[in-house]
Amino acid sequence: MWKDFFYYSKSERRVILFLLVLAVFFLGFYVGAGRWSSQESAPEAKKSPAVDSFIADVKARKHRNYPRRELRNDAAAEQIPVVLSPFDPNTADSVTLRRLGLSAFATRNVLKYRSKGGQFRTPESFARIYGLSEAQYEELYPYIRIPKQQPKYDTALHRASVEKDSIISRVSYKYPEGTVIDLNAADTAELKRIPGIGSGLARMIVAYRNRLGGFYSVSQLQEVPHVGEELNKWFKIESDSLRRLSVNRDNLDRLRAHPYMNFYKAKAIVEYRRKRGKIKSLSRLSLFEEFSEEDLRRLSPYLSFE
Repeated sequence: MWKDFFYYSKSERRVILFLLVLAVFFLGFYVGAGRWSSQESAPEAKKSPAVDSFIADVKARKHRNYPRRELRNDAAAEQIPVVLSPFDPNTADSVTLRRLGLSAFATRNVLKYRSKGGQFRTPESFARIYGLSEAQYEELYPYIRIPKQQPKYDTALHRASVEKDSIISRVSYKYPEGTVIDLNAADTAELKRIPGIGSGLARMIVAYRNRLGGFYSVSQLQEVPHVGEELNKWFKIESDSLRRLSVNRDNLDRLRAHPYMNFYKAKAIVEYRRKRGKIKSLSRLSLFEEFSEEDLRRLSPYLSFE
């Protein structure tokens, strides 16, 4: 009975035999291909260190070809060491300014200001540079050296005024000896009638009087350049019309513009007002380390505490 299930005709046996041969062929091909691929992968595995070395070499060459951006970033990150030393802000170059601690932005502003004809005449004027912090300015202040410059009246303008005065003096009237005029009321025309005072000197006296807010003593004339004590005998103080500073209302710029004040004195007043309120008397200012006894003596006629 079981033979009935396994009985095949001659043609069926041929087909079965063909299929078996075909199966054996594909099986042999599959096994052979697997062995061949394993043999091929082994050399590749052996070559992987060389490939890695090649890739590393390519990366190194790429790094050598494009180093500038990295160097630029490193240079930007590198901090320039600060070395404090005396300097003139009107002549210091960019390297000197950078070594003093100024940022690149502030250094460019200094050079740009000077290139346009700007000049720092006082240390306080250097504090107005945009990009310079208040802390940096206070640190640099002891090292600022600005040579004293001869005023313009000492040059061609002064010589021209002297020549003009010599011509005018031949025809103009000069006050006789013993004449005394009010120093706070005299204009340039009246001042020029004093022997020894010409146009340039008269303008300087009036300009300084305006900055002060008026003279309270004839001896203050010696604070004007080229005015000797021999001229004091021609003047007196009659009009009590001093223009006073409002200690509790004037701003920083208004306070420090006075010849007897400076940036630090004015700042001390403004900071005290901001933190503690009004300053009621001169005795309070005497507690500030920025004011000496001589400062207070000279300033007292010009201060109002209202």
